[in-house]
Amino acid sequence: MRHSRSGARPSGENAPDPGGSRQARGDLVAAIGRFLIDNDLDISPANLVIAHGAFSGSNPQLARQIAARAQSREGVTQLWIDEVTGGEADQDGRADLDRLMTRLETNLDAFQTRSKAAHQMTRDYGSELEEHLTDLEQLQKTGQIVSSLADLAKAMLERTRKAEDEMRRSEDEAKSLRRSLKRAKRDAEVDYLTGLPNRRAFEALLARHHREARETPIALSVAFCDIDNFKAINDTHGHDAGDRVLKVIADTLAQISDDHCHVARHGGEEFVMLFRGLTPAEAAQRLDDARERLASRRLINRKTDTPFGVITFSGGVADVFGYADPRAALKAADEALYRAKEAGRNRIEVA
Repeated sequence: MRHSRSGARPSGENAPDPGGSRQARGDLVAAIGRFLIDNDLDISPANLVIAHGAFSGSNPQLARQIAARAQSREGVTQLWIDEVTGGEADQDGRADLDRLMTRLETNLDAFQTRSKAAHQMTRDYGSELEEHLTDLEQLQKTGQIVSSLADLAKAMLERTRKAEDEMRRSEDEAKSLRRSLKRAKRDAEVDYLTGLPNRRAFEALLARHHREARETPIALSVAFCDIDNFKAINDTHGHDAGDRVLKVIADTLAQISDDHCHVARHGGEEFVMLFRGLTPAEAAQRLDDARERLASRRLINRKTDTPFGVITFSGGVADVFGYADPRAALKAADEALYRAKEAGRNRIEVA
């Protein structure tokens, strides 16, 4: 049987589609195309990346923003897209920074290796030179030539010692730079407001735990949490008060985190969690306990002594291995969260 030069598969029964992946890709392409055309958006690389994030499930928060905007009177416009996705450029910048840091660390490794070797060679050379100098000075017959050689050796020894000191300082500077790089990488993965890991750090964590859990079969669940009526909190009490509420929610969720439960701020008023070794029902119960504790509190804006009222959040939980990949599981958890919102908020739904 001869194949076409294009390498395309035959159609029909001879072209199996394992897992329906071709259909899923076709649906994704169609959704992206409809979104761009229906909203009269430029078919630019930036818009394609944004649309892919919204419709592939990798950025469910953006997907909800687009859905809400599409139903509003203003509609989805290029200006609005640019405003709400301004942070995406920051993500690209952070990725570039990561690559730069990696290259710099590699160069530092090479520099330190060479520097240590040169330092050792200089030290050995200096010791050997010092021994010869001692031998020269101890000669019984000290002529002019020997004296000149001794003076030359002393000068060389002094220069060698200066070179050794400079190499030692360079090694210390390299160690200090490495420590600064580690701090910078750590800071790039932490949400500055809540102190929790950020979305990028969580995605790396999810990918690692997904690989490990596949090798040693273990339950893995993900959850999205979203503060209820957060816009009203900001509008009534101000953004500073809203930030304090975000910290309270972060602390509440952090209390249930441990080696098997990880929480991160996904963006805005939304948090994401990973439960290792817990089924969706068990994860939902743990999350629901945190929700009840928060709902029972009566928070007060300390700056104005005005009560916040009851602060609640809604959540959605999904089984990671119930879907084709972690991204699809995150999308399912986000859809469950949306159902919790529609059902009255302050509740947890399982996908």
